[in-house]
Amino acid sequence: MEKTSLIVSNKVARRDFHISDTYEAGLVLKGTEIKSIRSGHVDIKNSFVRIEKGEAFLYGCDIKPWQTAGDWIQHESKRPRKILLHKKELLKISQLVDQKGFTIPCLKLYWKGSKVKAEIGTGKGKDHADKRHDLKAKTQKREIAKEMARFNRNS
Repeated sequence: MEKTSLIVSNKVARRDFHISDTYEAGLVLKGTEIKSIRSGHVDIKNSFVRIEKGEAFLYGCDIKPWQTAGDWIQHESKRPRKILLHKKELLKISQLVDQKGFTIPCLKLYWKGSKVKAEIGTGKGKDHADKRHDLKAKTQKREIAKEMARFNRNS
């Protein structure tokens, strides 16, 4: 079993979308991008996947340029990056996205061995009422846990 460690997660995506399915995908990256990711200069807050001509690409992923690289080897910070998925997964995702309202946000980036993997999800956007309902449920859960902890201390 390979060791995995989290690089960055996209908490905004879980807040703004009802995520139905998640997929593990590989990324095609340049050497300077890997070195920049190792130093923690990556942001996936506004990243999403788009399927074009039977291939998946990650847009909006901001990997800052590696500072010690020369101009001739440097990468663009927000260039589209190819995502590697199995053909069946790609077909399933493209069928879901063809339906109205579905999108593919990038949920997190993590190391799997020496490779960078992306967890992407398919989901529909939440409206304002759904977000309020989730916040209310989270607050109630936190209060229940606090009361249980207080009750267990007094026993």
